[in-house]
Order: sequence, then C-alpha cells, then structure tokens
Amino acid sequence: MNKDEKIIKKLENEPSYKIKMLINFVIVVALIFWSTTGLRTTGFNSRGITIVSGIFKGFINPNMDLINLTKEGIPYLLLETMAIAFVGTVVGSILALPFGFLTSLNIVPSFIAYIIRVFLVMVRTIPTIVYGLIFIRIVGPGPFAGALTMAVTSVGMMSKLFSESIMDIDKDILEALDAMGLNTFEKIWHGILPQLSAIFLSTVIYRFDINLRDATILGLVGAGGIGAPLIFSINGFKWNEAGSILLCLIVLILLIEYFSTKLRNRLVKGY
Repeated sequence: MNKDEKIIKKLENEPSYKIKMLINFVIVVALIFWSTTGLRTTGFNSRGITIVSGIFKGFINPNMDLINLTKEGIPYLLLETMAIAFVGTVVGSILALPFGFLTSLNIVPSFIAYIIRVFLVMVRTIPTIVYGLIFIRIVGPGPFAGALTMAVTSVGMMSKLFSESIMDIDKDILEALDAMGLNTFEKIWHGILPQLSAIFLSTVIYRFDINLRDATILGLVGAGGIGAPLIFSINGFKWNEAGSILLCLIVLILLIEYFSTKLRNRLVKGY
C-alpha cells in the first residue's frame, strides 16, 4: 500500500465531521447549563442603579476644572498611570525574555522547561490586585508599588507568548547553526532574535495596552494613578468629577489602542 492509499484509508476511518460537530455542540451546551447552576442573583440594587445613572449624568456634565496642570489634575494622574504601565511593561519584558527561552523545548532540556513552566503558571495564577496589595505592604502605597505589580504580572503572560513564538521558529536555521558549531547563546543571538524581534516587540506593545487598564484598577488599592480619585469620586457621589475622569481615561485608552495597533501591524506585517 503506497502513501496516498494510506492517507485515503485513514480519512475513510475518520468519524463523520457532522457527528464530531454535534458532539462538540452537546458538550458546550452541557457545560454552559452546568455553569449557570452556580449563578445566584438577588435582583437589582437601588444603590447600583443610582451609581450608574449618576455616572451617565457625569458624562453629560463633566467637571472641567479637574483638567489642569497641577499634581491633582487629571492630566498628571493619567501621565502617572501611563508611567506605571510603561515601566512595569519594560521591566516585565526584560525579565520575561530569559524565561521565554528557558521554557522552550527546542532550546533547553525538557525537564528544565517544565520546571520553569510550573513556576510561571503559579505566577500567572495570582490576580493583579493581590500582587498590588502585597507590594503595597512591602514598599508602601504609591506608583512604585504599582510599577512592581505590573512588572511581575507581565512576566507570566509575556514569557508564555515569547516561548510560543520561539517554539515556532524555523528549525532549519537552528540545524544550520548547530552544524556550524555555535553554542546555545550564539544560536539565540544569531538565529532566533533576528527572526522574532518584531514579534517580541509586538507582544510588549500588546502587554502595555493591558497594563494601562490594570494600572487604573491598581489605583483603587493605593498603587498610584487615576484609580484612587475615580473611586473616591464615585463613593462621594461626585458624579461630575467621576464623569470627567472617565471621559479622559476613555480618550487616553482609545488613543493608545489606535497607535499601538498601527505600530504592531507595522512591526509584524510591514504596513
């Protein structure tokens, strides 16, 4: 039996595509139904409805006096939030790069890769807000705690994405470098980084988008940025202040999203 006949026979022995789709659909529906059994609701809360309506009123009539150049002004707090996200992303990406190589099975022995993967899974398991509370206890409240939190939470995700990119590289190049007698470091420097530098930078920019949003949340626990004034405004029913903060935050995130998307496309796709 030649190769083509073996392939045809294997395809004939495959279960029907429709049957597989039906089985998958039944499994998904069953999981959704099972998940809904754990949901409990107590109905709408009048306080929650008041807060939502108040925020919408703040959108319509924001307090423009907060848009000033003092340290209490929205522009300064947004700049602080961006700085926390940026520093955390840069430090996290530097730390994630060696972890990305150490978890790649085509670079290091499998037992080393699996040990470090387990460690990174543990790092990713802990929520960002918990890291924020931990670092506030260690270094005190403020932007430094926020930057440390962003760095640690970035390591888990970016090292995983770096590793997946490294696993997909052209193996012929590595084999050629092996034949030339290059060591592991030389193979990384000459064979891997030139292939993946654009993808790595795109991953870093994507993580910065995520960190910018997370940095806002960290402000709620005292880790610097715009989050603390926002929650104080909402708790104090100062809807005009909350509306102005949210409007400026939305504008900032939209601008960052637009420019980061353009930059990622230019790095990866060339346009």
